[in-house]
Amino acid sequence: MKPLDPRLLRYARSARGYLALTVGLGLATGGLVVTQALLLAHALGSAVADGATLPDVVPLVSGLLAVVVARALVAGVQERYAHRAATRAVAELREQVVEHAAAAGPRRAGEDAAGVVTLATRGLEALEPYFVRYLPQLVLAATLTPATLLVALGLDWVSFAVLVGTLPLVPVFMWLVGVMTQGRSARGLATMERLGSQVLDLLAGLPTLRAFGRERGPEARVRALGDAHRRATTGTLRIAFLSGMVLELLTTLSVAVVAVGVGLRLVHGGLDLVTGLAVLVLAPEVYAPLRQVGAQFHASTDGVAAAERAFAVLEAPLPVPGTLPAPDLARGEVRVRGLGVRARGGWAPASLDLTLRPGRVVALVGPSGAGKTTAVEALLGLLPPDAGTVRLVGADATGVDVADVDPRTYWRQVTWLPQRPVLEPGTLDALLGSPDPADRDRAAARTGLDAVAAALPDGWGTVLGAGGTGLSVGQRQRLALTRALLRPTSLVVLDEPTAHLDAAGERVVLDTVDALRARGSAVLLVAHRPSLVALADNVVAVQAAADPATVGAP
Repeated sequence: MKPLDPRLLRYARSARGYLALTVGLGLATGGLVVTQALLLAHALGSAVADGATLPDVVPLVSGLLAVVVARALVAGVQERYAHRAATRAVAELREQVVEHAAAAGPRRAGEDAAGVVTLATRGLEALEPYFVRYLPQLVLAATLTPATLLVALGLDWVSFAVLVGTLPLVPVFMWLVGVMTQGRSARGLATMERLGSQVLDLLAGLPTLRAFGRERGPEARVRALGDAHRRATTGTLRIAFLSGMVLELLTTLSVAVVAVGVGLRLVHGGLDLVTGLAVLVLAPEVYAPLRQVGAQFHASTDGVAAAERAFAVLEAPLPVPGTLPAPDLARGEVRVRGLGVRARGGWAPASLDLTLRPGRVVALVGPSGAGKTTAVEALLGLLPPDAGTVRLVGADATGVDVADVDPRTYWRQVTWLPQRPVLEPGTLDALLGSPDPADRDRAAARTGLDAVAAALPDGWGTVLGAGGTGLSVGQRQRLALTRALLRPTSLVVLDEPTAHLDAAGERVVLDTVDALRARGSAVLLVAHRPSLVALADNVVAVQAAADPATVGAP
């Protein structure tokens, strides 16, 4: 990212006001620095050269104290609003990254879902040093340094020439340090994203690993990634310390050159004391902003790398949603013909045909990796197929491609229960939509949720956390099935509904599917268990196929 990338101001609107405030405070700081130097030079010069007494310099000292207080206030305002702007900008970027990743669909999010999660949580937090420390110094380098140089030119052109001759050395050394560390922050962020992906995968599969006694298997890999991230962070800090030392040494020597020239001319009478003192006070202020930019550069590189990654996500093209209204599926059907989705090294699924009609149950069967869940995502319009069609056909036998349909008009006719139901935090009754108690009790009795509610401390008023925290996996499945019964839709999709259930829970699912079929819903099952497959009116085998272009490839 550039020192101030315009994309940051475009995506994080709160940064615009903060940038304007920072520019204004930078200009105020420049004026205060010049005023402070002149007041200090006149106070000391009057006391030393002219023999002024304390009452004579009191106005100058009072003005100097007022300037010092004003500089402290400006710094405090800058710090206060920097933290606020950082928090708001990070929140805005995080919200947009999550929304864009969700709108991109399962295929785009699935390519690097864990990386997006890491970016939206830990990654973007690294932008705070950029806003709090780096950006203000960058603005000061663009305002304070030119202002002090112009004042130095008006006071002493020889010192001005020395300052102008040595000042370019600072950005040159900063560039050399940047070349040495190019890509280090990006590699550090990539390491952190790999660590986050590994940990997320481990947590998601921990029950399965424990079932097979392999829960400690990934331990060495996670530790290795953690050590790699630690080494990358330590290396960045090491280079930051070394580059800071180089910049401090360079600016100190440059100020010393100015001081030697001023001292020699004071001795020979070529310069008055007040002017010499003013130049000596201003000289460090010329280098200070650039020195701080270099010192804070490494504190912001992680945030800059995260911002680049966020921009890459935000600028990825999104699928264009359709605008046509979906036909009424209660009197229509969904036709899938020749459906194929490209997978790594082939197609999964390949050439899939099925038809979903009201009051009929269709089961998708096939080995793991054949593309059953992918087929569901394509059928729901979440994933554009690479071959074949998915058409929604109304009662008048006219069909429309799912890609041309407004997703909202289609999805309101669909109930989708993935393998792990999505449950918002709230009370048990609120998660069911606060239905009529009689309807709720009938549906809960069919799924066994009534027994679950009776065992909870507050019954239907029990508060559950995000994801159904407070319930077991089987109880969450019962809750999701009850919601499906209470909110009947034309199409119900159940993805492995018995995967985490015992025999009693499986019986609940079978009864629920029967009830949905009796209500006239078209039911699509992704099934492995024979009992669930036997319940279906039609069984469709999902198969994967190798891509001919990859067969025999090395």
